[in-house]
Amino acid sequence: MSDAKEIEVTAKDLPLHCPTDTVALWCSHPRVFLDIAETGHAACPYCGTRYKLKEGEQVGGHH
Repeated sequence: MSDAKEIEVTAKDLPLHCPTDTVALWCSHPRVFLDIAETGHAACPYCGTRYKLKEGEQVGGHH
């Protein structure tokens, strides 16, 4: 999909979900949570939006 967006996210944006809270409800698809912690990137299976963890960001684990 050539018109898919790429969004850079920080650790503060986690847990990551698409659509994000900034997308209008009328034009959104069902919310899906995306795991970006292991690889640093993820793509939404509904709209193809690509998410990339900002360089240097550390994702903390649960204790």
